[in-house]
Amino acid sequence: MRLDQVRAALDRRLDPASRAPLAVGFSGGGDSLFLLKTVLDWARPLDRPVLALVVDHQLQPQSTAWTAEAVAKARALGAAALGLTWTDQKPRTGLPAAARRARHALLATAAREAGARVLILGHTASDLAEGVAMRAEGSSVSNPRAWAPSPVWPEGRGLFVLRPLLTLTRAEIRDALTREGETWLDDPANLDLRYARARARAAGALTPLLPVRESPPPGVFEIDPAGAIRLPRDVVPAHLAAALLCASGAERPPRGDRLARLVERLRSGARFTATLAGARIEADQAVLICRDAGEAARGGLARLDLAPGACGVWDGRWEVVAGKTALAVVALRGRTSSLPAEQRARLSAIAPAVRPSLPVLLSLDGDAPGELVLDDLQLEADGEARVRSLVPDRFKAAVGLLDQESVT
Repeated sequence: MRLDQVRAALDRRLDPASRAPLAVGFSGGGDSLFLLKTVLDWARPLDRPVLALVVDHQLQPQSTAWTAEAVAKARALGAAALGLTWTDQKPRTGLPAAARRARHALLATAAREAGARVLILGHTASDLAEGVAMRAEGSSVSNPRAWAPSPVWPEGRGLFVLRPLLTLTRAEIRDALTREGETWLDDPANLDLRYARARARAAGALTPLLPVRESPPPGVFEIDPAGAIRLPRDVVPAHLAAALLCASGAERPPRGDRLARLVERLRSGARFTATLAGARIEADQAVLICRDAGEAARGGLARLDLAPGACGVWDGRWEVVAGKTALAVVALRGRTSSLPAEQRARLSAIAPAVRPSLPVLLSLDGDAPGELVLDDLQLEADGEARVRSLVPDRFKAAVGLLDQESVT
């Protein structure tokens, strides 16, 4: 068994000096059991805590009992453990995708609240093969990457997902567990042929022989304090998609024909302005990508109200912590004239396309004028708000520039 590759993945990605907990997605199934035992073996010599997170999707009558059993098993192995429940109403269509999104959101929120920066998941080489078969059937499931930002936003901000088992097949893992005398849970949904993954599994999808190739990080880019991204015209599609995603604050990057056409226009040298996936693109000598202020008509840039001391994410791009007073975060569009003269003067340094979607902090106590956010604001001693742009770190993570836990 290629167990040395699994441990090498942990050594490469995780910070041996960190004492932050490692969050592990644990279902009680064979893959996650093998994963949890391996992570515990790696973490114990470093005196590093491990937190097993068990999600109850409430899709099976026995799910509550299974969750309790998995939590008990994780604790018996030496991990802290927490059960999480998907309580939302279940959709009539698209249930696997909705469950996947809910699962990642629950895991990300719990991991962040525990202080973890890395969530470790048990996807295997067999999952890679099944994903190929599922996409051939029309599924939108993506390839799990060995190291990637959390796929949910904004719940997953600042959190990375590590999948160290992608070199192992499900059969190899179960053989190893059997030799150790272990038993595990089997979710009957894995045999329900109504779902694409179950059909792919039943068909015996072959394990891919080649690893998934990823584009190397971009050599040239710039992110300004207002959250706009500047890229060269020869940017690769994956990095362009990441820029559109991060500049717009959205959760899913654009793909397919529309992205391909945008890449072709950029490489043609034409000067143009376009919008895609909530972002505005201005192509001149270089490419400026920023938030499309017109998204307000489709529900974007919505007002965010925060009680004193509360934390929230505005428009997927700015994390805001209210100070001693309640505040609202709104877009600058239509409010420039109400800003103090000093703040209006600062706008001259910002590209016109970027200005309308900048955040403005409005006090909900009294008649104080709005405060324009052009830079990160830190919490002051008098209890003022704290504001942080999420765009720079999110883009760096999306394109592979943050490839280890220790890199901040």
